[in-house]
Amino acid sequence: MKRLLASLLLSTASLPALAAAPALPAGLGGDAQEQEETDSASSLPSLPMGLSAASDEEASTTDKPEKKASGRILPENISGFIEGRVGVRTQDDPHEKQMSIGETRLQLEGEWEAGPAVFSVTSDFIFDPVEDDYAVDLETGRGAIDLREANVVLRPTSFMDIKAGRQILTWGTGDLVFINDMFPKDYRSFFIGRDDEYLKAPSDAVRASFFTRLFNLDVAYTPRFDPDRYIDGSRISYFNPLLGERAGRNAVMDPLTPDEWFDDDEIAARASRNIGAYEAAVYAYRGYWKSPQGMTALGLPYFPELSVYGASLRGPVAGGIGNMEVGYYDSREDRSGVNPLVPNSQFRYLIGYEREAMTNLTVGVQYYAERTLDYDLSPSTSDRTRHLVTVRLTKLAMNQNLTLSLFNFWSPNQHDGYVRSRASYKLTDDWLLEGGFNIFYGKTQSFFGQFEDNTNVFVGARRSF
Repeated sequence: MKRLLASLLLSTASLPALAAAPALPAGLGGDAQEQEETDSASSLPSLPMGLSAASDEEASTTDKPEKKASGRILPENISGFIEGRVGVRTQDDPHEKQMSIGETRLQLEGEWEAGPAVFSVTSDFIFDPVEDDYAVDLETGRGAIDLREANVVLRPTSFMDIKAGRQILTWGTGDLVFINDMFPKDYRSFFIGRDDEYLKAPSDAVRASFFTRLFNLDVAYTPRFDPDRYIDGSRISYFNPLLGERAGRNAVMDPLTPDEWFDDDEIAARASRNIGAYEAAVYAYRGYWKSPQGMTALGLPYFPELSVYGASLRGPVAGGIGNMEVGYYDSREDRSGVNPLVPNSQFRYLIGYEREAMTNLTVGVQYYAERTLDYDLSPSTSDRTRHLVTVRLTKLAMNQNLTLSLFNFWSPNQHDGYVRSRASYKLTDDWLLEGGFNIFYGKTQSFFGQFEDNTNVFVGARRSF
């Protein structure tokens, strides 16, 4: 791992003519939307601007518009919001509480300059009677405090940026479908109705960005493995293969997690460049499966070793934006595919297209597939290839103060899916009202069908300051 990191950094020293360039930007598993993070086209179109790493890396207090002093209740370099969110399941779940969410959340975000360094901190303070556990766990995001960001940005040269500390990282071109984005996700938040920004969980990492005339290179090193905030039964019920039925709080998953600093580390790299109006990128990752998909001989879940290699292309097509992405998942602990306790290697690929169908109505579609290798040597209950089709509809109305969004995941061969709908209304510059629902359907053992008892509706109100 250390040799891989050294070789990546060393290779940039030999690149021709380094020059200043603008900076570039996470199963269920762009540039214009997700990749506001990096001037590039890695899109998660549904995720809000605050999610993009471009804004993280390029942001400087000198770049931001001056804030109005009148009416502010916080110092000028601190902003935030307070919100309340309530949701309930639409049916009984014997393994979970009837309320899916019921929390008050205060977020404070600050930024300070100290010479060439820019320090940023974003933290959430949470009162949550549904979880009813206020012991702080920064790794899982549980408890009274969820530290979202705490980092420093340095620009030692005109061709390099360094960002070190807790940060939100994301890249790739999929819309809520991830192939080469191997940074942690928070599926608990995603399924219970929190804001879309909470789909991306923070990473404790060092990210270096190098800008050259030939291509731009991003390298992210995580000294200790950061897993997804995965479904474990504590908040969302799931299908437990050992029990042969759905489980929740009666069988909370407690996997073996790699947690040794600098031994259980991760490294991810992306090289990208524009080719005309298109952005092309190649990716590499070495670490672990982000959710506990392996099982020991004693039946304990754990995170097997994984490497990922992939590529993407995004740009204008027929009046809209098209994207393609592929990835090879190298399951390093069972490359022969004969161990049924370790996931097989896979090819994953997607193709997507998005355009404005009419004024203030945007339509996006994607086709995604997971192709399991060596399936005949180690067959499972699932199909060799999992197909997934997604459709997104976004409508703006009432002078664009009202946003209506519908996103549907559907697997035509596994016959399951997930409908995610949102309606948000900007009451004033400071107040936002939101409501929506999450509907899961399918067979008990299918990916989305296992969550059927977690179908829920929710409402929320946010006051920004």
